[in-house]
Amino acid sequence: MDRIDLLRVFIRVMETGNFSRAAGSLNLPRSSVSTAIQQLEARLGTRLFSRTTRLVSPTTDGKVFYERALQLVADIEDAESLFQQKHGSPRGILRVEMPGRIGRLIVAPALPAFLATYPEIDIQLGVTDRSVNLTEDGVDCALRVGMLADSSLISRHIADLQVVNVASPLYLKTYGVPHTPQDIPDHQVIRYASPATGRIEEWEWVHRGESKTCPVQGRVTVNSAEALIACCVAGSGLIQIPAYDVAAHLANGELVEVMTDWRPPPLPLTLLYPERRHRSSRLRVFVDWITKLIKKQI
Repeated sequence: MDRIDLLRVFIRVMETGNFSRAAGSLNLPRSSVSTAIQQLEARLGTRLFSRTTRLVSPTTDGKVFYERALQLVADIEDAESLFQQKHGSPRGILRVEMPGRIGRLIVAPALPAFLATYPEIDIQLGVTDRSVNLTEDGVDCALRVGMLADSSLISRHIADLQVVNVASPLYLKTYGVPHTPQDIPDHQVIRYASPATGRIEEWEWVHRGESKTCPVQGRVTVNSAEALIACCVAGSGLIQIPAYDVAAHLANGELVEVMTDWRPPPLPLTLLYPERRHRSSRLRVFVDWITKLIKKQI
């Protein structure tokens, strides 16, 4: 490895706190990561990590060098991007994470066009409803739905997702049609449990410009959007879901929107990426592409 690659390996070990995770995120054997750290320590003449069979922790010198390594790699990538922009050839691997439904319904079908436009960029696309740690998992950018916790990540608002109340014709025939949120306690709601916290989402609506919530009851609880929609189509209860998620089901009559005057507040869709990666030309072109794509689709 050249010196810049050694620095990149060092940064990944610092961020993941683990040789194996760093190796996985870099698509390298664990032995290569260990060797790279040894080579870098030999060049610098100091120990960067304290290592045991179970734990890797930075030394004082490692912590100091980490800040310099971040700046050095950022400067190199920034310099490289100048010529990539000039010749129109951003290159490299982008690791992207997003919710499963957005990835499957919106991004994956359009991805061939992006790859054709940028033939030297490879995409590693992760689709999950679980919130990943961008720094620890080596992710370049992630799409998040909903309100965000404070973080050191750079955020870019992409769109607001309209949310609808829906049920299947079978459910409405069996249990009747709810007309206002006051009817919700008399109905079955398919409960959604956050994959991250396990918290059951409450029923939401907006009245006179004010957001309101109430607890829900139901015999079915799920922790993924796919399961939520499938159970709703089957007739297990009411759900609240972003409109793009069920557009096809509404169009073919598998689902019906109810309480149209009592919709939940829209959900913000945000793109997040670590500050040190925002200057990458491959990330910039991907961010511009996915922003235009989602605004067109949502």
